[in-house]
Amino acid sequence: MTKVKICGITSLDDALACAEAGADMLGFNFHRQSPRYITPDDALVVCESLRAEMGAGCPALVGVFVNEPVSRISAITNDVGLNFAQLSGDESDAMLAELRGIGFKAIRPMNLQLALDDVDYFSRSMPTSERAPSLLLDAYHPKLYGGTGEQASIEVALAVRERVPRLMLAGGLTPENVAERVAAIRPWGVDVASGVEVSDQPGVKDIGRVRAFIEAARGV
Repeated sequence: MTKVKICGITSLDDALACAEAGADMLGFNFHRQSPRYITPDDALVVCESLRAEMGAGCPALVGVFVNEPVSRISAITNDVGLNFAQLSGDESDAMLAELRGIGFKAIRPMNLQLALDDVDYFSRSMPTSERAPSLLLDAYHPKLYGGTGEQASIEVALAVRERVPRLMLAGGLTPENVAERVAAIRPWGVDVASGVEVSDQPGVKDIGRVRAFIEAARGV
């Protein structure tokens, strides 16, 4: 069954609703330039309340970081009580290795060859946990670190999927197109943020769209 990560959580109400809708992972964006930025203190309140409410049924909690030092990633991950750290910037494989299995890399390759180069480069430091993706593939953008609403190439996605155990697909996914993308690529998991949000309100989830997205992703 396709795993689903709902990213850009900014409130407890949305976190609980997404968890109750069946999300496997929830993402909290600690990149200050993101419209979905959440402070570590606010994330702690959300995550503590979520764990208290959901218990063993709590989704995996993921921090999203962009070009932060390992010391800050580790501190926030520990303080907030996150399960994994998603590195969405220009981080090295050495940084992933320093995170000792809790980190996974998000890549935005310009073309197929660069995608394969990224897979080779990060292969030694991919997480082994079955709850985490080996790698997240997002659409290329020359300036933005994800959240563009653009789709990754199917050719690139298929080539990457053949080379990693657990590919998570991101980029331009919505309740309307996710089933088609899952059928074409067969990723381990899918990641969505803007595609399930209230129009013109980044970080505010439309729970009806969240439910529709999860149902469509898993109905293939």
